[in-house]
Amino acid sequence: VNKSFPIHPFHQGKETSDPENGRQCPFFDELHAVFTERARTMQQQLLESESGPSVKKKLKRPSGDLSSEDSDDEEDGSGDSGDEKPIRSRKRKIADKRQQSQRMAEKSRTSISSIHELLQDFLVQQQRMDIQWHEMMERRSQERIVFEQEWRQSMQKLEQERLMLEHTWMEREEQRRMREEARAEKRDALLTTLLNKVLQEDL
Repeated sequence: VNKSFPIHPFHQGKETSDPENGRQCPFFDELHAVFTERARTMQQQLLESESGPSVKKKLKRPSGDLSSEDSDDEEDGSGDSGDEKPIRSRKRKIADKRQQSQRMAEKSRTSISSIHELLQDFLVQQQRMDIQWHEMMERRSQERIVFEQEWRQSMQKLEQERLMLEHTWMEREEQRRMREEARAEKRDALLTTLLNKVLQEDL
């Protein structure tokens, strides 16, 4: 009985993409092509190995059927001992070919199973990497938001300090100007008093 093992293409890796750049695994297509070609070759070898004995049997049957009627009389005369060895040899060859086909089928199933497991592991690793990448991008986005908030707060604080310093400087300048005006008024008053006293003495 011919047993075929379907090759299931794995497209899950292509669906995991980056929301911004459509990023996917850079080697997924190459790995998928290698594993698919290998599975197809093994399936073809299995079909050829299983179809070989059946084709040979079909080719040998007509001659056997045609000669069976003619050899009935000869079998009666030759006895059973001469026919046992070819029959046993034929049965042994058929059994050996059947065992060989079973071994190849088992080996093919094992290889296909290992390929499926390898692809599944690859897809799981790809999904894990995508999850880690999204988590990293989310973490960086949160860090950027926190940094921007801290920067704005720092700028606001610096602006407030600058305004306070400017206000303090303006107050000091105003006080200095008032002191200079007061000194000038006192000086003018003193000069006026001295000038009046000198004028009175001259008179």
